[in-house]
Amino acid sequence: MTRLITRVSLAVLAAVIGIYLLLPVLVVIPMSLGKSSFLSFPPKELSLRWYRNIVEDSTWITSAGSSFQVAVLSALLAVVLGTLASLALVRGNFPFRNGVIAILLAPMIVPFVIVGLAVYIAFLRMGLTQTPLGFVLIHACLGVPYVIVNVSSGLVSVDRRLEMAAMNLGAGPVSTFMRITLPLILPSVLSGALFAFIISWDEVVVALFLSGPEFTTLPVRMWSGIRVQIDPTVAAISSLVIIVILLAFTLNGLSRLIQRMMTRKKARSIHAGN
Repeated sequence: MTRLITRVSLAVLAAVIGIYLLLPVLVVIPMSLGKSSFLSFPPKELSLRWYRNIVEDSTWITSAGSSFQVAVLSALLAVVLGTLASLALVRGNFPFRNGVIAILLAPMIVPFVIVGLAVYIAFLRMGLTQTPLGFVLIHACLGVPYVIVNVSSGLVSVDRRLEMAAMNLGAGPVSTFMRITLPLILPSVLSGALFAFIISWDEVVVALFLSGPEFTTLPVRMWSGIRVQIDPTVAAISSLVIIVILLAFTLNGLSRLIQRMMTRKKARSIHAGN
C-alpha cells in the first residue's frame, strides 16, 4: 500500500510540474484564436483568421516545408552518426575515450551563438550558407549528442551474450547488429531521432546566421514576424508547432510503454515455460 501511495504521489507531482512548465507555452494557443490584430489574453472574440493567414501566405508554407525537409534529413544523418559513435563508445576500448566523449557532446554545452558564428565563417567560404545542405550538416551536428545519449543508454542494457551467441552461429558484425542489436535498441534510436528532429525543427540561433532570401526556416520566419511588429500569425504557427511537438513526444512515450509491456510479457511467458 505504501508503495502504491508513493507511486501515485510521484505521478501527481510530475503532472503538476509538467503543467507548471507547459502552462506559459500553452497560453499561446488561445491567443492564436483571437480576432484582434493585436495579441491579447484571453481573446475577446474567437476566430480562425490567423490560421487562414498561414494558408494564404505562401512564405509560411515555404518556410515550414524547408524546416521539415532539414529536420528529417538532419535527424536521419544524426541517427546514423550517433548510433555508430555510441557503438564505438560503449563497445570499444581505446585511449583518450573521455576526451572523445567530451568532443562529441560539446554541441550540447557550447552556446549556439558561438556555433552559429563559427559555422557562418566556415560555410561562407564553402558556399553553404542559404542552402539546405548547410542546414542539414550543422543541425545533424547539433542532434548527434542527443542520439549518443539515448542510444548509449540502450546499448548498456543489451545483453552481450546475445550478440556473442549470434557470432558463434556464424553471423558477421553487421548481420549481428542488424538482426540482434538494432531491434533491442530501436526504442532508444527512435528517441534519439525524435530529439534530433525537434532540435532541428526548433533551432533559431544558428539558423539566423545561415538563413537568407534563398532559404529560410520556419523559426527564422517566426522571429522575423515578431522582430519589427507582432504579427498574430506567429501565435497561430507557434500553436501548430507546439501541438506537433507534444504529439511527437506522446507517441514516443506510448511506443516505449508498449515496448516495455511486450518485454515484460515475453519475460513472464519464458519464466512460466521454465
